[in-house]
Amino acid sequence: MNKKHVLVTGGAGFIGSHLVELLKNEGANVTVADNLENGKLTNLHRLRINFIRADLRNLKNCIAVTKGQDIVMNLAAKVGGIHYNKKHQAEMFYHNLMINSSMLEAARINDIEKFLVVSSACVYPRYCKVPTPETEGFKGEPEPTNKGYGWAKRIAEKQAEFYSKEYGMKIGIVRPYNCIGPRDHFNPEKSHVVPALIKRIYDGENPIVVWGDGEQTRSFIYVKDLVRGMLLAIQKYPKPDPLNLGSKEEIKIIDLIKLIIELSGKNVNILFDKYKPRGQPRRKCDVRKAEKKIGFVATTTLKDALRETINWYEKVRGLKK
Repeated sequence: MNKKHVLVTGGAGFIGSHLVELLKNEGANVTVADNLENGKLTNLHRLRINFIRADLRNLKNCIAVTKGQDIVMNLAAKVGGIHYNKKHQAEMFYHNLMINSSMLEAARINDIEKFLVVSSACVYPRYCKVPTPETEGFKGEPEPTNKGYGWAKRIAEKQAEFYSKEYGMKIGIVRPYNCIGPRDHFNPEKSHVVPALIKRIYDGENPIVVWGDGEQTRSFIYVKDLVRGMLLAIQKYPKPDPLNLGSKEEIKIIDLIKLIIELSGKNVNILFDKYKPRGQPRRKCDVRKAEKKIGFVATTTLKDALRETINWYEKVRGLKK
């Protein structure tokens, strides 16, 4: 990556800003394009980058930001938590479809050397093999609570396949699992499960009410592990053949909450609302393909990742002693 011109869309966001840091450490010349709907310039305040504020649903804007770039890593997305995604299926489908489609077409027009499609574990159906291999990605319908988002990501993967075949483009695809770490989104309407739980615990909610019965499982990957996997994917496997990026750990939501409460040092009771949707019953990725193709293994334990996230949250909220 030394002296390569790399565009990171969504680079002011949670995951994107960590990727930008990694690229800068690798010697890349980084440009960030972000509409700042979820991203923050403070995430990039110590980094020497070129920043462009742009709506990447618009093809003309995408053509402008990709001009002169060697590599594009497309992290721009409309994101939300389970409640938001379930309520706004059409919105999630449309915005993500337009971003993905416009960015890849712009990369074709500007003859980009390599392009990374950042897909999602939301492409998988609710009832799939666990651990889940990449071959499950187009079976049935995506998980119903994320169906709009999941279909947009499936279409992005297909577009990558078609563009690679017709135009000879070097395009990689990664499917990240639930990511946690510093700079995550803590907006209660749009945040994912871990930041939402942390905020509610520190806001004094007691008992803390959780959707579902707590028996559903998730697999979390630390953000610094994830961006390392993204970098390895674009360097070693720029093919339209998806790779899961996740951890080998799997945890029940009830145990996750207990662990967050333990690390926060709080005394909080838990109440489950079994009438609310719980999402997929189990989620854990099969990581063997990424290990084989790019040598990727997540090395940060869930407990350490949660500790880092909580420490960061306490610091930014002024709660650190």
